[in-house]
Formats: sequence, C-alpha cells, structure tokens
Amino acid sequence: MPLLAWIIIYALDMVFWLWIVRWGGAERLEGTFSSGLLISIFAPQWSAEGIKVFGYGFIIVSTVVFLLGVFFPDFRYLL
Repeated sequence: MPLLAWIIIYALDMVFWLWIVRWGGAERLEGTFSSGLLISIFAPQWSAEGIKVFGYGFIIVSTVVFLLGVFFPDFRYLL
C-alpha cells in the first residue's frame, strides 16, 4: 500500500474515532444497534463513557500501527 493511501486511511479512521470520543458520537450511539455495527458487537450494552474508553484505546492502538507502517513499509502489507 502506498504511503499516501496509508495516511489517508489513518486520517479517516482518526476523524471517526475523534467523533466518537470528542464530538458527541458516543452519546449518539449509546444503546443503539448502529454501535454494534460500527464499534463492537458488545457496544449496545455499553454506556457512553464505556464507548469513549474503547475509542481512546482504539486511537492508541491505531496510532501505534500507523507509526509502524510509516517506519516499516513492509508492515503495511500485513494488514
């Protein structure tokens, strides 16, 4: 995968997770069927705070994977 595509995918992923944790997405998805599709099959049972914690964790993991892909280009092809 080219570096530009890797950066675009990461940026779109970050916009989604920032919407979840910062811009009211967790409150909007709390207890809905959509949260099960977009976040996790267990998310409809979580509170908004639980969804935010999951989102922050996913941001950390996603950032580590992104940095690995930037510095080690072969890593991008494993995903």
